[in-house]
Parts: sequence; structure tokens; C-alpha cells
Amino acid sequence: MDDNIKKKIDEMVNSKKVFLFMKGTPSKPQCGFSGQVVRVLNALGVSFASVNVLEFPSIREGIKLYSEWPTLPQLYVDGTFVGGCDIVTQMYNNGELETLFKDKKLLPKKEKLIKDLIGLNLIRFIF
Repeated sequence: MDDNIKKKIDEMVNSKKVFLFMKGTPSKPQCGFSGQVVRVLNALGVSFASVNVLEFPSIREGIKLYSEWPTLPQLYVDGTFVGGCDIVTQMYNNGELETLFKDKKLLPKKEKLIKDLIGLNLIRFIF
């Protein structure tokens, strides 16, 4: 892999505590697997950054060499590769992903999460 590409990937991976290499954007995923990882992260209320690898072919190929993982999406937490869609979904379902984010203090406070969800009209209170 070209040193410039490796440096750029290093910068991205370390730019935020949670970083997702995906096809499309969080608001408009262009692959079901990317959309699934976005849903998992949103369900946990985790703030994350992402890059649409479809716009950057060199990043799309470089990230596979960087992680030694052949598929996308790819999730990084604190600069460490966590996995792709299947692993992230499995970790979410068995509680490991929530524990990882709790241990790294990356989960929002429940009060903030509820307020955000109300603001998005995802939760409504009936009085």
C-alpha cells in the first residue's frame, strides 16, 4: 500500500473515537451491510465519523490491506479495528459492543439519548 494512503487511513482512524469505513453515508447507505452497522451505532446512540469509500477508490482498497480484512464496512474504535457487519451485529446482539462503548465511555448519558430521540420524533410520550 502506498505510504500516503496508509497515512491518510491512519489519520481517519485516529480522528474520532469511533470511525466507520462504509459504502455511502450514514443518512444514505449504499449497501445493506453498511446500513446495518449505522443502525447498530444509532441504536446505541454512539457518535461516529465515517467516510464513503465509494468516493475514494484508493481508500476503499487501502483499508482492506490496512486491516487485513477483505470486506466493507469496517468499524474502528479508539484506533482499533473491531470488525465488519457480521461481527458488529453479533457483538451488538450479545451485548459486547455496548460493553466496549461503556468501557471506553463512548455511550451518551441516557437522559441525553432520550432527549435526542424525542427531538427526532423516534420516541413520543403520551400523557
